[in-house]
Order: sequence, then C-alpha cells, then structure tokens
Amino acid sequence: MSMTALAAGMLMAAYFLLLYAGVGLIQEKRFFGSAPKKVFDAVPARKKERFRGARLLGWFVALLAILLFAGAVVLAAWDGVRNGFGFWRFFVRFLAMLYIMELYDIGFFDWVLLCHSNFFPHFYPEVKGVVGPQLFGYNKKTHALHFALYVPVSAAMAGICLLF
Repeated sequence: MSMTALAAGMLMAAYFLLLYAGVGLIQEKRFFGSAPKKVFDAVPARKKERFRGARLLGWFVALLAILLFAGAVVLAAWDGVRNGFGFWRFFVRFLAMLYIMELYDIGFFDWVLLCHSNFFPHFYPEVKGVVGPQLFGYNKKTHALHFALYVPVSAAMAGICLLF
C-alpha cells in the first residue's frame, strides 16, 4: 500500500512539473490544447521568454517529469514483482495510481489552479477574467473517458508485469 501511495505521489509530482514546464517556462499555445476554448483563444501563440534560458529550462523540467512518470511505473512494477504480486494485485495497484492521478487532476488542476487561484493569470494575464469557478467541469467527458480507459490500461500493465 505504501509503495502504491509513493508511486501515485510521484505521478502527481510529475504531472504538476509537466504543467509548470509548459505553462510557466516554455509558454507556447500548443500546451493549452486541453484548456477550455475561451482560455485557449485568450492565450497568445508564443510569449516572450520570462528570462534568458526559460524555454530550455522548461524542456529540461518536462523531460524530468516524463522520467518521473516512467520511474513511478517502474517502481510500482518492480516492487510488485519483488513481492510476488499476481494479476489482481498489479491491476489494483495500477488502477489506484491512475485513479488517484485523475482525481488530482480534477481536484487540484481544475478546481484549484484553473478555477480558484491566480496560477494561469500569473503567467498569462490575458486569461484574467476568463478563468474562474464557471469553468469547473468543462472537461467532464474527458475525465469520464480517462476513468473508463484506465481499466484496460491497468489490465495491460498488470499482464506485462506478469511476464517478469
């Protein structure tokens, strides 16, 4: 259980680092593809670098985030193999990790950062007045799809782990 919580925490940290790299450092409109249409329309195509080397630093942080994602999965798999997990224990572990990450997305990214903080307007003053509580739930179909897709993804990852 504690290894599952650690791996889920790693996923959440990686997810935030990826968001920060794209929004705060790289600052290109393509990173707003999943944002509400009003926010996407308000964001300029590319902003001037916040400081010299910000984009390079952003790509480095994004790479670290991707490695952290991979590390969480490898750690969870390695621990399960080491402890003799069967299919169902692997399945539940991966499903829990992915569901926790999705709930983090809904609760922290959508509710806190998008709807109730100055996170996005801090980096993009153009979205001030556009973001707010009215946007909560704009992507509920996407979240529902993720919850459904995580079941076969977790099963596939559990099956792969059984090969080791």
